[in-house]
Amino acid sequence: MNIHEYQGKAILKSFGVRVQEGIVADTVEQAAAAAQKLKGDLGSSWVVIKAQIHAGGRGKGGGVKLAKNMDEVREKAAAILGMQLVTPQTGPEGKKVHKVLVAQDVYYPGESETKEFYVSVLLDRAKGRNIVMYSTEGGMDIEHVAEHTPHLIFKEEIDPKVGLQPFQARKIAFNLGLSGDAFKDMVKFVTALYKAYDATDSSLFEINPVLKTSDNKILAVDAKVNLDDNGLFRHPDFADLRDFHEEDPNEVEASKSNLNYVKLDGNVGCMVNGAGLAMATMDIIKLAGGEPANFLDVGGTANAETVKAAFNIILKDPNVKAILINIFGGIVRCDRVAQGVIDAYKELGNIKVPIIVRLQGTNAEEAKKLIDESGLKVYSAILLKEAAQRVEEVLKK
Repeated sequence: MNIHEYQGKAILKSFGVRVQEGIVADTVEQAAAAAQKLKGDLGSSWVVIKAQIHAGGRGKGGGVKLAKNMDEVREKAAAILGMQLVTPQTGPEGKKVHKVLVAQDVYYPGESETKEFYVSVLLDRAKGRNIVMYSTEGGMDIEHVAEHTPHLIFKEEIDPKVGLQPFQARKIAFNLGLSGDAFKDMVKFVTALYKAYDATDSSLFEINPVLKTSDNKILAVDAKVNLDDNGLFRHPDFADLRDFHEEDPNEVEASKSNLNYVKLDGNVGCMVNGAGLAMATMDIIKLAGGEPANFLDVGGTANAETVKAAFNIILKDPNVKAILINIFGGIVRCDRVAQGVIDAYKELGNIKVPIIVRLQGTNAEEAKKLIDESGLKVYSAILLKEAAQRVEEVLKK
């Protein structure tokens, strides 16, 4: 589950990570009040207005603005709130901005120069271990750094039996070229960051940039946080962090019906039980000359209600020209799924796209007979090859 910058910073702060202070606002007046509060609390006359969407590159799209006075706070908050922000990570359609973070200006003058770093904690799936990935080239796209200057990216592998060790935190600070108070503060920063990542069952904590201020403090200016959905049952308080505005409405609806759904850009809707079978089904669709319109896993206990909910979601996509239902009857009997398809088809009515149903496993023959004798515009198949041929036929019509 993705969360906003301001939410990620709140988590970091709760684990002792120093962050750029800020206040979230939904309206221009709230933004002005937040700027006034920051000015009183921190003594800073300048603030940064930052769009809150689940995507990086906000500054490139005009979603991050420096405001030097209260008039500029109102002007720039008004310009960002409600805008359709397009960044390299949103796609051409962009995302609508519903909130802004009014944050303190941390690039203040002092005795030494400021310096930006990149620090993230994530799982290296190949090794089955968490790693701290870091670079002296903060404030830039890490993909650009990896492509053009890969020698400037460092990785510290963490042994899961003992966690991040003090010598590793010191090594990170040393490789970043720090000394004195900044070195000590970076050691504390990295230690607290890893603790936050581990304790929250996250899949990613990316801080870009991590700033060394002119008075040698280390703090998080940004925070991109992904919480592992599989660990959310241990953190019921995180449920309130979910922002439905940032998610595809069909994916939200699917989650309410306990369906695993991801929207894609193709023309053949998929309804499958099991993630592995879903991936194979999408491959078959491509081999048949189509493109999968979605990933949809109805799980191992598919019934009439889940089939109906899945139909509803798939049919909302105007690009869908055919639907392929591919069910392996192991836990669930194929004839029950077939009856669920028939019931859902009759209840929904007026389904104009052809439907191919491939049922294999327990009671597959009985299921095929039910489909064939239903009188509905549903094509049955037992072999995956047959289903692919049916897809190819209907797409050519």
